[in-house]
Amino acid sequence: MNSTRNPGRVAGLWYLLLVFLGPVRLMYIPSKLFVHGNAGGTASNIAAHEWLFRLGIVSDLACAVILIFLALAFYRLFKDVNQNLAVLVIIFGGIMPALLNFVGVVSDAGALTIVNGTDFLSVFSKPQQDALVLLFLRLHDHQNTAAEILWGVWLFPLSILVYKSRFLPRFLGIWLTINGVTYVILSLTGILMPQYSSKAFIYAQPALFGEIALVLWLLIKGAKPRVPGVPPVSPTPGHTAAL
Repeated sequence: MNSTRNPGRVAGLWYLLLVFLGPVRLMYIPSKLFVHGNAGGTASNIAAHEWLFRLGIVSDLACAVILIFLALAFYRLFKDVNQNLAVLVIIFGGIMPALLNFVGVVSDAGALTIVNGTDFLSVFSKPQQDALVLLFLRLHDHQNTAAEILWGVWLFPLSILVYKSRFLPRFLGIWLTINGVTYVILSLTGILMPQYSSKAFIYAQPALFGEIALVLWLLIKGAKPRVPGVPPVSPTPGHTAAL
């Protein structure tokens, strides 16, 4: 069944793009360029690998656009299950996190401006400029911490839609609920007890695989919403194979 006849696969494809692009700025670039507690080393790495840092900016912009299309794909898939919940998916999973992505890009652009140097920054010494670079990067990190709330909150209406849909397995809805709660806990940990953030993220990994499970199901099995007016049928092995 091709993706044009199966809106579940369309959503799965957008989700897959997000899974690949999201970690570029979130994990890969910090691991390659940022030196913990060393403003000068971080600024030097960004200057030496400017194209890689700019790639992170592009990936964040792309993720913002993908989030909108992903939320719209889910709306199309679930609007007949519960339109109000589907709208919440667009708001919390598309519009609001996309705006935060753009805010993060502004912080990175500020850091890059300082690294490249401009005349009006000559009033600051080199160590002061390096400190400003680190400040902008820290602001981006705080934006990610705030975004984790949305990464969790949007999974609550989505998990209910999955659970009630009858064309997706209910265990995915339960797993997504756990995934959403975990993101909220990680965000609150980052705000209230930042010293435990890294350890909490490691322990949270099994719960965070809920989204990956949904992506794989949508890509492999797909999902077709039921026709309005036709009673839903609980998925059986035979029905699942037919999807």
